[in-house]
Amino acid sequence: MAEHSRNSGRKSKMNVDIELVRELAELLSETGLSEIEVEDGERKLRVARELQVAQYAGPAPQAAPAAPQPQAESAPQPAADSGPDLANAVPSPMVGTVYLAPEPGASDFISVGDKVTEGQTLLIVEAMKVMNPITAPRAGTVRQILVDNAQPVEFDQPLVVID
Repeated sequence: MAEHSRNSGRKSKMNVDIELVRELAELLSETGLSEIEVEDGERKLRVARELQVAQYAGPAPQAAPAAPQPQAESAPQPAADSGPDLANAVPSPMVGTVYLAPEPGASDFISVGDKVTEGQTLLIVEAMKVMNPITAPRAGTVRQILVDNAQPVEFDQPLVVID
C-alpha cells in the first residue's frame, strides 16, 4: 500500500491499512460497540464512533402540597382515581425502547382487558440492538398499558398493570 502524506514534501511513517479501518468501522456498526482497539506488534489502531445519547425528560417538579387543615372526624371517603395502581405493575428490567408488537405493522402483543398467562410475552424492550421479550410474571388481566410504542423507558419504569 502506498504511503500517504498530508504535506506534499514529507512522507508519513505510518502505513495504514484502510481496508482494516473500514472492516473495524463496519464491526462497530454491526455490534453497537463504541470503540475497538487492535494491537499488532508496534502498531496500535483504535477506531471509535460517536454515540447518540437518548435524553429522558423526567416528570416536572411539583409544588409541595399545603399542610392539611384539622377537620372534624367524618366518614372515610373513597379515594379518587389518582392514576394507575402500580402495585401490580410489571417494571422494565432495563433501559431501552419499548415495542408493543413483534414487528412494525403487526398487531400488539396485548390489549387492555386481555387475559394473560404467566410467561406470556407482553411487549419487547430493545437494548443495544437486542430485542428482549418482557413476559407476564403471573396470570391475570391487563388493566393498563403505561407506555406507548417506540417510547424510551428507564430501568424499573412501570410498563403494564396486570391484576
